[in-house]
Formats: sequence, C-alpha cells, structure tokens
Amino acid sequence: MTCIAIAIDRRKIVVIGGDSAGVGDLSLTVRKDRKVFSKKDESGTEWLFGFTTSFRMGELIQYELELPKITQEAKEDLYGFMITRFIPKLRGCLKKGGWAQKEKEQESGGTFIVSLLGRIFVVHGDYQVGEPADSFYAVGCGADLAKGSLYTSQGNKSLIKRVQLALEAAQRFSSGVREPFIILESGTS
Repeated sequence: MTCIAIAIDRRKIVVIGGDSAGVGDLSLTVRKDRKVFSKKDESGTEWLFGFTTSFRMGELIQYELELPKITQEAKEDLYGFMITRFIPKLRGCLKKGGWAQKEKEQESGGTFIVSLLGRIFVVHGDYQVGEPADSFYAVGCGADLAKGSLYTSQGNKSLIKRVQLALEAAQRFSSGVREPFIILESGTS
C-alpha cells in the first residue's frame, strides 16, 4: 500500500505527494482521506507529513499529535531535535491512541516522512530517524519506483512535476498505488 514521494530544492521549497490507495490483502479501496498533510506547531512553523503503514497511525499524527516547540537551539541541531523532542511526543501519541505495538519489550510504530524547515526526515517502524543524503525520498510499496523517477528527473523539471511523475511511475508498476494523487508545496512564503 502507498507511495509517498518528496523533493526539495536549494531554496528550501518542499513538495510532497501521496496516492489514495487503501490496500488489504488483494483488495483495494480508493480513499478520500489523505496520506499527506501539513500541520503547524504553536509557533506557526509548518510541518509536512506523508505516511504509509496504517491510516490509523496517520489519523493520530494529523489530529492528535502535539508538535514540540522549535527553539533556536532546535534549529541549530534539527536532527537531534527530531530524535530527542519529536520522537517522544510521537511515541506518547501513538500509545495513547492504541496504535503503538510492543513485542519482546520492543516498541514499534510505522513509517512516514516529515519535512521541517526545508529538510526531509524519515521515521521508521522502530522510531529511528533517518535524513536522506539526496534531496528527495519516497516510502511505501512504490518507493523504489518513485525514487528512480526522482533521481532521473533532477534538474530538469519543477518539483511538482517531478513528484507527479514519481507517483505516476509507482502507479504504473505497483498494484498498491492509485490516483488521485494529493500534492502539497511548502516554503513558498
């Protein structure tokens, strides 16, 4: 299920897009609820999210997660902030909402992309935070297809077009990805 694709440029403009497939076993439902969304913290800073794994997890992140305040110190070490401030808030939210899972004393959540202040972070099921070296990334069953498209389109298309093409490639070759595609842009203030 799913393809979430994201790309940023030198100006810190970010474009994230996601498909609308809900997949279980061999069944597919095209859903109206979105896998990509933006959310502002108490200081008005915009965060972009795109999730895979579970619609329930996405609902909790969108409607229940209290985003931590970004201080000047946090801006200086944004990666550390994601690990020490964001992940504890996320874990608490997912536990409270009944989504966090625990097996053999190890807690797990799901996979999603977060963009904050022109950077891309990937949160994996074990709550590790990754920051890709490339200026693009993708998650979900169509991720490899989307990443290939994003790689080959560097420098010769707009960000929106690149993300659109990445999602189209994923839909063409993955049975778990379906239109309509929802595409959001941030950093254009």
